Amino acid sequence: MAAMNLIIQGAEVATPDLKQLAKLAGASAIEAITPAAFRLRDASASKDIAPYCEQAKLDCAFVPEERKLADFGLAVMDMDSTLVAIETIDEIADMVGVKPKVAAITAAAMRGELDYAASLRERVALLAGLDEAALLRVYEERMRLNPGAEAMLAGFKRARIKTLLVSGGFTFYTERLKARLGLDRTRSNTLEVRGGKLTGKLVGEIVDAEGKFSALVQMRDELKLARGQIIAIGDGANDLRFMAEAGVSIAYHAKPVVRAQATHALSYAGLDGALNLFN
Repeated sequence: MAAMNLIIQGAEVATPDLKQLAKLAGASAIEAITPAAFRLRDASASKDIAPYCEQAKLDCAFVPEERKLADFGLAVMDMDSTLVAIETIDEIADMVGVKPKVAAITAAAMRGELDYAASLRERVALLAGLDEAALLRVYEERMRLNPGAEAMLAGFKRARIKTLLVSGGFTFYTERLKARLGLDRTRSNTLEVRGGKLTGKLVGEIVDAEGKFSALVQMRDELKLARGQIIAIGDGANDLRFMAEAGVSIAYHAKPVVRAQATHALSYAGLDGALNLFN
């Protein structure tokens, strides 16, 4: 059986917690990766580790010793609440005074309780008549990257990993993020605009769970990569389809249904914590 390391990380990691976790895992050594991330060498599974980490607000992940970031060729990530800290459609809705209604639909869709395409059409319809300039206001005033996003992307770039941003959100934002962050490709939905105002409709096919998945498959095949060479990061139920097609899937501050099915979960560390899951 391949040797396993236990990665412990969070906003901060207390030394007593680290020592107790090393004891629970029977680790041979404790190595600092960053001031808030540690590698416990030759770790063994224990039913007590996950509950301990949850109580201490720490992320834990068993990773194979031989798994290296350089072995991967493509990183696919969601936008809203994953790469960025907001749900953009909720913030657009705030501009027309319907944020509570739209946010409730968004939350239910992310939990997997609603058909995504139908829920998106319903939400977009509520934006009809909004001045197109409001989209830029959301980008400039409200859109913030999640902690560690730029460090994570820099790490992928150093490892020559291509990046794909997939979103049920909108091209207005994904294209700006592509230019700003040096992403290789994006796939998202296009809002219809006429006379400088949103019509409440979308242009073309809806990018839902299947659309995200097909974007991954297309880029994977173009790069001639195997499933095991893909990293996928998401937070909502409509991310599960593309995350399941990756060798390593990471649930970032995600809904319970996503945490349960992902390879690893980052609930306390920033996005740069993804880099610590590879040697």
